[in-house]
Amino acid sequence: HHVCQPQWANLLHMLTVGTLVLMSYALLYEAGNLVNLPDKCIGFYNFCLWNDTAGELQCLDNEHLQAIGISLPEMALARVCVYICLVFIPFYLLYVLTGNCEGQREEWKMIRIISFIKMIILSGGLGMFLLQTSQWIHPSDFTGGFLALLGTQALLLLQIVTATVYLSWAKHTNVSRPLSKEVLLTNI
Repeated sequence: HHVCQPQWANLLHMLTVGTLVLMSYALLYEAGNLVNLPDKCIGFYNFCLWNDTAGELQCLDNEHLQAIGISLPEMALARVCVYICLVFIPFYLLYVLTGNCEGQREEWKMIRIISFIKMIILSGGLGMFLLQTSQWIHPSDFTGGFLALLGTQALLLLQIVTATVYLSWAKHTNVSRPLSKEVLLTNI
């Protein structure tokens, strides 16, 4: 018969809240800056490098970005991909929190699909950004914003794994099958 297992939902809730916290930190608190050092600040909205002549950090405008080979359309698309995930997560969290019971296999399948889509979109946006900026960023330059986005990717992967394991468990324990009329009648 139909059994709820709250530990599955609780794990998914924690992973989803963690994802929201990490993305909020990276994209709001760090303002999308993946490198935030005294001599360079590079992010989804900033591209600032140290200018020895001026003795200060100098932010490049769109004209200068194009002159050094950065594609503005690709940077804009990267920004949209990454930030759309942040916008999407609170709605997804509400969806996850309002699920009645974990035994609803279709909801868990949707949770897995949505997590996978978010992971692809975030990876695509981050990948486009890194391809455009890689010659100015050394791996040791990355700061908290970048690490938070990597953590977000890990939590999204854990959401996919959690949903997949739950679906397998539910299938083998018959959790998601509705009660038959015979079972209902024998329990009266």
